[in-house]
Amino acid sequence: MPTRDDVPSLMPFGDSQHSWTDDLPVCKNSGLGFSTNQIYREDGYRQEEHSFEDRSFHCKYDESTFLYGIFDGHEGSQAANFALQRMAAEILLGQLNGKTTNEEVKEVLRQAFIAVERGYLDSIGDLLAERTSLQFDIPDGLNSYETYQKFPDAVDKLNALNCELSAGTSALVALVYRNRLYVANVGDSRALLCKTDSNQVLRVVQLSIDHDLRNEDELLRLSQLGLDIKSIRQGSHIGNQENTRCLGNYLVKGGYREFDELASLTAEPIIAEPEIHGGIELDESCRFLLLMSRGLYKSLEEATGTDQVNKEIALMAVEQFRIQSTLTGVAQAVVDKIVRIHHDVNMSNSHNMPTNGKREDITLLVRNFNFSLPHALKSPTTSSVRFNPIVQTAIASVAEENAYSTTSTSTTMDYFNPSSNETSTTSDIPPGQQPLNRNIRIKPYVSFAEYFANVEKRREEGTLPDDIEF
Repeated sequence: MPTRDDVPSLMPFGDSQHSWTDDLPVCKNSGLGFSTNQIYREDGYRQEEHSFEDRSFHCKYDESTFLYGIFDGHEGSQAANFALQRMAAEILLGQLNGKTTNEEVKEVLRQAFIAVERGYLDSIGDLLAERTSLQFDIPDGLNSYETYQKFPDAVDKLNALNCELSAGTSALVALVYRNRLYVANVGDSRALLCKTDSNQVLRVVQLSIDHDLRNEDELLRLSQLGLDIKSIRQGSHIGNQENTRCLGNYLVKGGYREFDELASLTAEPIIAEPEIHGGIELDESCRFLLLMSRGLYKSLEEATGTDQVNKEIALMAVEQFRIQSTLTGVAQAVVDKIVRIHHDVNMSNSHNMPTNGKREDITLLVRNFNFSLPHALKSPTTSSVRFNPIVQTAIASVAEENAYSTTSTSTTMDYFNPSSNETSTTSDIPPGQQPLNRNIRIKPYVSFAEYFANVEKRREEGTLPDDIEF
């Protein structure tokens, strides 16, 4: 049977090489790191289980509005790609105008999630129509074996369409608006705000909610719909879905009654309603924000067995802030470190940690507020940098006739102090000595005496070429 990689994309709003969000100004106070999924092989060869399904953006709309998003797709990247392009449009194209209270801004975020979900389900109408037509072509009363024996092409096509319709994504959005932070999410991507307390000790606050089967509030909501919680606890899925909330995945929404364990529920079990926190005033205590897909913290949990995974990731970020020169470097270094830890544990027989021999896609977005980046690269074009070079040209001397020499120049050397924004300028001109005139004529240092002597000799001998004037 075909897999999702064998099925051509039928989405009218599918993957493309360019998204309109690519044209939004990138937030310079943020950086992104990522790593594709991996199946571990004994020979060490790099192998991916599927194409990269995470999507993200980090953009600046104006001086008081910044938007960040991470979308962790499953069963393909269609839903994640759709959410990437539509979420920003549902928030930044005038929806925030005139919104001043926290409740008004949070309502904009809530409506954005609902609009993206509605738009995505509308976009798969052709797929649903084709699926319904195929289902009518297969008679009732046949078991799975008989159905495939009699209608193999229809079954293969139906399975391919089900793969397309199963595409969904978690969604994590962080909005900085008028110096306040708002976080909205469905699924299990995480947002961690790192801030210092009154004793200047760094604290980690998780601002997102993990919508999975370990969430007691979500289990209570599902039980009220008629779901048998005891049976669900024994497994890890609801239908074909791990999370209790997501964008997309029609089969556990409009088509949820096709699953035997979900058929008796009174409403759709998987919803797109986000949980929203904010607005948090971004004061001096707020240091930096970490947005991550599930693959990052799950990989560290699997490899180390830690029950303080948020704290461990925050400490890794602090370590890289002290080393790296860019925020992208910080994010990528944290990702690389966790990838290496997970890889080494899976490839080593010296640990008794439960592993499954593979790793998910990973995305990490770092947004700095006021945490020190001591080795940050500074641009010499900024107004706070002074740059006043003095160039001295020295006259070359010739040691002996016909010897070849070149002029030498001494240029200024700029030393940057990473603890300040100042650039000091030095040169090798001795104190009290004025620089030489740049327009002074340089004495010739190549002699043509031998050439002219040979010309005169050939002239006397009458052997000069007739077609050349000397």
